[in-house]
Amino acid sequence: MAIELPELPFEKDALESRGLSAETIEYHYGKHHATYVKTLNDLIADTEHADADLETIIKEAPDGPLFNNSAQVWNHTFYWHCLSPTGGGEPTGEVGDAINSAFGSYDDFASEFTEAAKTQFGSGWAWLVDDGGLKIMKTANADLPLKHDVKALLTIDVWEHAYYIDWRNARPDYISNFLAQLVNWDFVAQNHAS
Repeated sequence: MAIELPELPFEKDALESRGLSAETIEYHYGKHHATYVKTLNDLIADTEHADADLETIIKEAPDGPLFNNSAQVWNHTFYWHCLSPTGGGEPTGEVGDAINSAFGSYDDFASEFTEAAKTQFGSGWAWLVDDGGLKIMKTANADLPLKHDVKALLTIDVWEHAYYIDWRNARPDYISNFLAQLVNWDFVAQNHAS
């Protein structure tokens, strides 16, 4: 069973007015994500992983190309769902209550999430996870909560290809815009409830 490049949950130009250009999406999704999918399929062809689902491959893969490409397929697929053309701002409902309970306030959550994303040295990710309670986690390169048996609720991609076309080297501005304009709290709520 080949791993497929999933459809984006929005049009490529849907985030233009919210800080991510169609050009960024075209390169990030159409080049980077697509290459991870192609490389992963090449790696699993005629192996014991040829018919495995993505999460099984991630959990069984040793460090190296198989893990890196499978995890990056998962990470990017998850990231696209964390973005919405109507997103951003403070969450409400159960997710808002859970964040306030875990971090003291949305502002405290935003500050801790921003710090994790800003201080992830080099390439990687910052996450809101549920590990028996809501926590912030950051991972380098392709690493992800799934590998550590932790449930991901939200992520921001801080590899330079995620933001460099639109934000150049201003990672903090990209992070701030992500929280203010892009976070898909409905997706976070679905993850939190499942």
